[in-house]
Amino acid sequence: METNFTKYEIARIIGARALQIAMDAPLLLKIPEDELKIMRYDALRIAEREFKEGVLPISISRPVPRKRKDKLSAVKEEKISDEEIIAKEQEVEKEIVQDAEELGLVEGDESEDYADLPPATAEQ
Repeated sequence: METNFTKYEIARIIGARALQIAMDAPLLLKIPEDELKIMRYDALRIAEREFKEGVLPISISRPVPRKRKDKLSAVKEEKISDEEIIAKEQEVEKEIVQDAEELGLVEGDESEDYADLPPATAEQ
């Protein structure tokens, strides 16, 4: 019997196995007929015996929280200059205007309407 299971995990394992046995699952131990009669063919007692013998193929997986440093080490940081950000924003704006023109939502080139606005700057 594994001693690193909690009492709740043990109860869950034995209960799940007892349900399987009650639904005519094959026994994992060769238990003599006279012992089965003593146990009164009780599924819980049979499951408990299988658990104590360590033959159950049931395992427990416990969720473990990630450590912060592990989480951060998985993220690759990239340095991007302000000019690259501005250039990318302008490309995206052009694509949006082109898509809108293709769909007939905008007539002509509206980028001239915004020519007097200062260029976008990235905030740090």
